[in-house]
Amino acid sequence: MNRLLDKIPAEQREIVNSHLTDIPVKLGALARALGVEVTAATLSPGISGEIRRIANGDGEGVYQIRINRHEKKERQRFTLAHEIAHFLLHRDKIGDGLYDDVLYRSKLSNHLEYEANRLAAEIVMPAAAVKDISKDAQYIDDEKVEEISNLFGVSKEAMTIRLGIT
Repeated sequence: MNRLLDKIPAEQREIVNSHLTDIPVKLGALARALGVEVTAATLSPGISGEIRRIANGDGEGVYQIRINRHEKKERQRFTLAHEIAHFLLHRDKIGDGLYDDVLYRSKLSNHLEYEANRLAAEIVMPAAAVKDISKDAQYIDDEKVEEISNLFGVSKEAMTIRLGIT
């Protein structure tokens, strides 16, 4: 089991796990189930995504993720998973908002960004599903990596890393 998932409350872990069965993972539905609003937006150059808490009518506030609409769809998916990971793992550190640049760096420490990237990879490319889909391949060449990455809606580079191909 993913140790990062163990860090989040059981109720949220169940929500996440219930969304990891469909490939590609429906990230918008996952965010909604967690109570997070998601919008595509024109963000400053070099900014891939942001998460912030916004006030609502009852004074409680909700979390909102904005994804740079001008980036490739695969990039937008990973960015959304990365911001969901911040919500799950680092909600107490979001403050007035986190802005992740194209290298997924924000005002948070490298360790926290690394955690968000690891959990994002598990959300968008669940290990069990990747293993199941790739198990029948005699060998994994560029064509197979591209086929698998298309199934998950991620970049070929992200899937290459997930498969442990160097």
